[in-house]
Amino acid sequence: MSDTTVMKVDSTNSPKGEMGQKYLASGKTVSMRLWEDEQPGEPKEPAARDYETVGYVIKGRAELHLESQMVLLESGDSWVVPKGTSHTYRILEAFTAVEATSPPAQVHGRDEN
Repeated sequence: MSDTTVMKVDSTNSPKGEMGQKYLASGKTVSMRLWEDEQPGEPKEPAARDYETVGYVIKGRAELHLESQMVLLESGDSWVVPKGTSHTYRILEAFTAVEATSPPAQVHGRDEN
């Protein structure tokens, strides 16, 4: 029998991670998170995460620095950060984006390492 579990997540009650991300719905192999109204500033130290990330820009602009590349992200753009790839973001103007991670970023502390 297939899994028929249905989950609704009200983002106003979603838990937040240490980096400011808001955790949304999460399944066994993929989860969503929201970066809401992130403000411009200096990029954080590059990190390589133990999950793949795909994202979509709702509003704002940011630079994605991925290994030796830089990609400008603007409203309507989407992107991929492969698992284990060193990267960081530099927010250029108030930035809101949704990301999906596989496996789920918040499980086993993957998001905070």
